[in-house]
Parts: sequence; C-alpha cells; structure tokens
Amino acid sequence: MTTAVTRQEATSTGHRADLVAGACALLLVAAALVVGMLTGARLHGGERFPGASPSFGEYPVLGHLSPHVGPGTLLAVLVAAAVVAWGPALAERLRWRAVLAVAYLTSVAWILALALVDGWRPGVVHRLETREEYLHEVPGITDIPAMLREFAARIPAGQPDSWTTHVSGHPPGATLTFVWLDRIGLGGPTAAALFCVAVAGLVAVAVPATVAVLGRVDQARAAIPFGCLLPGAVWLGVSADAMFAGVAAVGVLLFALGAARRRWWLCAAGGAVLGWSVFLSYGLVLMAPVALAVVLVTRCWRALAYAVPAALAVAGVFALAGFWWLDGYDLLVRRYHDGIASARPYWYWVWANLACLALAVGPAVAAGLRRTAPEFLVPRPSPVPALARGAALAVLAADLSGLSKAETERIWLPFAVWLAVAAATLPGGSRRWWLAAQAATALAVNHVLLTNW
Repeated sequence: MTTAVTRQEATSTGHRADLVAGACALLLVAAALVVGMLTGARLHGGERFPGASPSFGEYPVLGHLSPHVGPGTLLAVLVAAAVVAWGPALAERLRWRAVLAVAYLTSVAWILALALVDGWRPGVVHRLETREEYLHEVPGITDIPAMLREFAARIPAGQPDSWTTHVSGHPPGATLTFVWLDRIGLGGPTAAALFCVAVAGLVAVAVPATVAVLGRVDQARAAIPFGCLLPGAVWLGVSADAMFAGVAAVGVLLFALGAARRRWWLCAAGGAVLGWSVFLSYGLVLMAPVALAVVLVTRCWRALAYAVPAALAVAGVFALAGFWWLDGYDLLVRRYHDGIASARPYWYWVWANLACLALAVGPAVAAGLRRTAPEFLVPRPSPVPALARGAALAVLAADLSGLSKAETERIWLPFAVWLAVAAATLPGGSRRWWLAAQAATALAVNHVLLTNW
C-alpha cells in the first residue's frame, strides 16, 4: 500500500513538473514579447503588413497582431480534434506502415489547413512569390553552370546584380531546387508551395521512423501524434525552410537505417542527402550533432566512413561547378552583419530566439524535454534523449553564433522537429491534454497573428 501511494505521489509530482515546464515555455514567449515591445529591440526598418496593427510590433516572432479567420479555420479545428481524439490510439494499434502513411497525410492536412487560415493566395501562393524569395530569380537563371560560377560574387548587397534576400542568404542548392521544378513544368508559386508542403510532411514520417529504427518503436508511436500537430506547422506552410526540414530529416533516417542495419549504401545515401541539405541552408551543417546521436545509439562508428565521404562528394560536385561553400558562407556573414543583423541586438535575441523556438515546438515539447534532460549527460542515452540532445546542441550553437537573430520560429524548423520527439516521453494518460495544448498553440498563433517572412 505504501509503495502504491509513493508511486502515485511521484506521478502527481511529475505531472506538476510537466505543467510548470510547459508554463515556463509560454512565459518565455510572453517575456520576449514584453521586453521587445518596451525596448524596440525587434524593429528593423519599420516593415509592416498592410492592415496590420502597428501597436503590436514584431515581438518576438515575425508577425503582427491581426485577429482573423479563414477558409482553413474549420479544417484546422477538425484535424486537431481528430488527432487529439483518435491519434494516440491509432498510433498504437495500426500496422507500422499504415500509421506512417496516416501520419504523413495528417501532417500535410494540418500544414495546409493552417496556411489556409490566411486564405489560398495570401497563405499559400503568395508566400513564395515576393521579390525577396527564390522564385523572383528563377526566370533570370537560364544557364545553371554560369549561375553556379557567379553565385558567390552576387551575394554581397548593394550591387546591380545582387541576389535577393533569400537567394543570397542560402547556398545555391535552394535556388536550384526551384529552377529544376520550373524546368520540369512545375514552375510558379503554387507548385513551389505545394512542393514545400509535400516535402515538409516527410518530417512526420522520418522522425518517428528514425526513433523506431534505433530500437524504440513504442516511443516512435507515441511521438507520431505530436509530430502531426507540431505548432511549427504554422511556418512549415509555406516556406522553403519546410522543405529543408524534410530533406534533412530524410537524410538522418537513411543514415540511421544504414547504421542500425549495417547497410553501408544506406549510410552513404544518408550522408549524400545530408550533404545536399548543407547546400540548401548553411545552418544545416549543424545537423551533425543529430547524426552523431545516431552513431552514439547504434555504436556504429564505421557508418561515418561511408556517410562523410558521400557528403563531401556533394561538396566536391559544387566546387567543380564553381561554387565553394566556405566562400559563400563568408560573404553571407559579411552581408548579414552589415545589414539586418546590425539592427537586431544580440543581448535580446540570444534568449528571444529561444522564445520563438518555444512557440514553434509548443508546451508539450518543453514538458518532454524536462523529462529527457537528465539523460543529456549520459554517454549512451536511449534514442529519444540522444536525438533531442543533438538538436539542442545544434540550437545552442546556432543561437550563440549570433547568426540567428529573429525568425528562428522558421529558420530552426529542421532542428525543432528533432526536439519534438521529447514529447514521446510524456505519460500516456496525459498525452491527449498535451496534444490539445499543442493544437491550441498553433491555432492561437495562426488566428491572432499575421505571420510572414
């Protein structure tokens, strides 16, 4: 009897600690909002959305107070309600391949529903057709080899032929993706947006599948509903960073499959995909701690002997084509520090970035991280703490570098999806409540704020 009472007290204490962790994440968001508004730390050039309230400012996420509903409101509520009501049970009972298929379709539905809250054109089509986006440059790229040779030279701002903001801020792989889509007949903002959403949906498959491959199918199943209702879906639909997150997640999955099953060609395939991801976004070099988490769990160091050369081969192809990654990175850093970074104070963003991330991952992940954090110092943790630790290290490095000031609710999505696995450690009896909190977070953000990038 005493033992049962002790367990009940421990469970109650754990639930309270989870609630405190979730509340602290939301308080961090509130603190960043208040401090940003009081100090003006966020303002950079006075950019505003038409019709948005100027009193809210841009703290801490890139968005403005603009309460609204839209065509996607009812669909988003229905998807959220269905996942909360039936998601945990279906994740446990369906066959593995079936549950992954349902997870993918649910994730895509959730992403599109949230995007459609702003309407079809503003929420989906318009996201990638602004003059600062990749598609703006696509019509002018008629010679891909020439583009690669001159890519780095066009990164600095202030030149007649400078690349637009998003193109200059990323390696050429991101722009090439949209050029290739155009070449195969999928040009234009609608096809590009749907492509990004389709690739982003792979996150809901690749992340839990990686956990399962590493030996914890139970936690993989528990993580699936949380991956489907990730609040970061607000920014997955629609942005190129959604595509980056999907590609990187698939790379980690392939690498994990190879390391766990000693299939060296899969290790090489994973390395090649991760190598390609580094040419989508400079910051994805920080996926290395997540990949190393796979090695630590599997104890298969030999996997690196196949993955690393494959990743370097991708870099070699770009170098032979005329683009050296380090040159592009150096020029980007200079442009960043000379431009918008100078108006974004480090003292504020070094912690406000984490508030943006907290909003993207949701309170359930904060509670899950509280449970997994004690294993962060274990040399060989189980898969979920290992992957979450790798993502946390990536975020810490990105944050302290000073090269991530604001917009991290979107930019850090490739890392956020690996932090989200921590929610799988929440006790089964409380998971529906936490799923509801995740859904409420996303719905509140998308209906109260007009987000953009």
